[in-house]
Amino acid sequence: MNTKSRKPIEWLGDSLNELSSFPLEVKTEIGFALHEAQKGRKHSSVKPLRGFHGASVLEVKSDFNTDTFRAMYTVRFKEVIYVLHVFQKKSKSGISTPKEDLDLIDKRLHSAKDHYKSNYGDQEL
Repeated sequence: MNTKSRKPIEWLGDSLNELSSFPLEVKTEIGFALHEAQKGRKHSSVKPLRGFHGASVLEVKSDFNTDTFRAMYTVRFKEVIYVLHVFQKKSKSGISTPKEDLDLIDKRLHSAKDHYKSNYGDQEL
């Protein structure tokens, strides 16, 4: 991909509003990671979301003070990046993503697929 061309981002659900409520340092790190994804690159803080559709859903994790913030997105589609879910991790035990969040990500991934078909056609990566 040409470094001057960038894929657009579609924000699903309340993802953009959630991100805007985060501390500036977190917004900057997540924003930069998404900017890299738009250019076809992967930021060093990005990892595939474990146990979730292989590597089709990626996670940006940002730690700030004693809090952890996460953004999940997919680059599965050729023409656009979908931000599926953004949240502050509340659980103090374990590092796994709570089931409720995984269910929401799965639901939004299906919504992304429907949106993509309606707006860009059937072609995925």
